[in-house]
Amino acid sequence: MTAIAATRPGDVNNFATYVSFGLAYVLGHGATALAQGTNPLVAMPGWLPQAILIAGLAAGSVAATLAAARAQRGADRSDRLAGQLLGLSWIVGFGALFLALAALSLSPTAADLRTVLMPAGSGLVVGLLYFGEGAARRNVLHWGLGVWLALISAAGLFLGSAGLFWVLALAGGGGYAAAALLERRRRAGTYSDAGPAEPVRDSRVWN
Repeated sequence: MTAIAATRPGDVNNFATYVSFGLAYVLGHGATALAQGTNPLVAMPGWLPQAILIAGLAAGSVAATLAAARAQRGADRSDRLAGQLLGLSWIVGFGALFLALAALSLSPTAADLRTVLMPAGSGLVVGLLYFGEGAARRNVLHWGLGVWLALISAAGLFLGSAGLFWVLALAGGGGYAAAALLERRRRAGTYSDAGPAEPVRDSRVWN
């Protein structure tokens, strides 16, 4: 008989997630950058940039959850377990970040640090989680976006709070925009109008 080569777990369509997160970075962090300081470039209510950021991240999280659920349809037990562990990693990663912020809130001298830790820390956590997801799903684009987000989030800390938000808005949002375009191309190469590409077959015949 003909042996069928092992196929990877269900492929996740990240396009909607990248677009939502990219808009959150550009609009949310960009609004924060514009409204910072005693003489801001654009005057706006203090809650507005955070509301924009949270709305975009929430939309991206919903899109990511739905895409992951669709990819798990028909998956075997081990693939479902891998998906569940990756989902749990997001909860643990951001839980650890919020614990760090809670600890800093007890220190009256750490106000400036708290200002930059949340945006930089969340970018770093997302980047590291993308590492794991990209490796587990053999998705080089997802892995590469994680590298980019982790590096710019860490490097942006050298620029202070004002510079950090510009880096996240421009470099982070730009990274998501590039990833969204590349994701469309990647998916177009994987799927056609006829549906998913056929599994690769091993030409060897086993007796």
